[in-house]
Amino acid sequence: MIDRYSRPKMKAVWSDKNKYDKWLQVELAVCEAWAEEGVIPRDDMERLRLARYNLDRLDEIFKHTRHDVTAFLRSITEGLGEEGRWIHLGLTSSDVMDTALSLQLVEASTLLLEDIDTLLDVLKTRALEFKDTPMMGRTHGVHAEPITFGLKMALWWDEVRRNRERLTQAKNMIAVGKISGAVGTHATVSPSIEEMVCARLGLEVAPVSNQIIQRDRHAHFVTTLAITAASLEKFATEIRSLQRTEIREVEEPFGEGQTGSSAMPHKRNPELTERVCGLARLIRGHAVTALENVALWGERDISHSSAERLILPDSCLSLDYILDLFTGVMKGLRVYPDRMWANMELTGGLLFSQRVLLALVEKGVSREAAYKIVQDNAMKTWDKGSNFRELLNADPQVTSRLSEHDMNSLFDYQYYTRYVDDTFKRVGLI
Repeated sequence: MIDRYSRPKMKAVWSDKNKYDKWLQVELAVCEAWAEEGVIPRDDMERLRLARYNLDRLDEIFKHTRHDVTAFLRSITEGLGEEGRWIHLGLTSSDVMDTALSLQLVEASTLLLEDIDTLLDVLKTRALEFKDTPMMGRTHGVHAEPITFGLKMALWWDEVRRNRERLTQAKNMIAVGKISGAVGTHATVSPSIEEMVCARLGLEVAPVSNQIIQRDRHAHFVTTLAITAASLEKFATEIRSLQRTEIREVEEPFGEGQTGSSAMPHKRNPELTERVCGLARLIRGHAVTALENVALWGERDISHSSAERLILPDSCLSLDYILDLFTGVMKGLRVYPDRMWANMELTGGLLFSQRVLLALVEKGVSREAAYKIVQDNAMKTWDKGSNFRELLNADPQVTSRLSEHDMNSLFDYQYYTRYVDDTFKRVGLI
């Protein structure tokens, strides 16, 4: 992720410093476990607790070794005495790298969950604010029947809540460590060491491993981020649609002095929500790579490693950014109830077609015949710009069955929103 799209806390999680800090944390946790087992003498352990890596020296060594873990280890042991021999005792590189990566992913997950909680709070506020604000419901982009804008927000809130549940599960799935040696047999480092290390680090033990923590865990994590991003894209796409000039029922924030076009001064474009959509696609692509990283040769190859160094930080940074961005959009979203009402009135009453259909059926007309009566009048309304109710009032097939009182009760907007409170109670918003 380029700096423009990186927030400081998440950027710090994926910094080289934090990665190497985690590596050192794992190495020292292993030493502490060996010391508890009586392998590392107490005096040596006291000196080992002062061990530090040298980032400049690490980079210098890496130019020769072309192996980041060996460069890291040498940069530590060069600053130690004989006690340095205990560093990395019985370990393979992936013991350190994968366990440390789990710690980074847990940190990243914690930040993302905080982002989601903030968005949930904002969506709840907006849902309650517009709970009873009627607007046109649309299917296939065409007017269907009325809903409320708050109901749309409630649906989004519930979906984000599901994404929170998924991310919590993914966080738990990735919160495991592996200290089992070269191919996972514990030949050089016992299961008791692994258990002590993971307990010290706040991780569960991967019950069985080969040279690595299995990449289905990482795929679960990244696909969860992709699903969350897909939800944000869905919401952002709806805002973009409702902001179109012909509809203009909502509008994302547009600041004083902001410009929408270098050529057209009048433009107020939905560029924030467009940005959400663009970065959601990026994360979705990373999910494919994460899935392809699951299948590795034998006990491990390294084909996953290069891709992970990009897709894991990039997915976390991107989702962290668009969660914050979309939360800001929702906080400042401009909502135009008058436009919503005007758009409902746009089709001359066509939105009541199903009510008329059902009323005719209840009066004894067959469904097929009732459908044709209503559709014939609806098509005239579409094609000639007529008023749907006036056409029905002039149709003897309708008036012979439905009285003026019946028609008045049918053409009632409140009929469509009478259960909104029930839905809000069902999802826990009220």
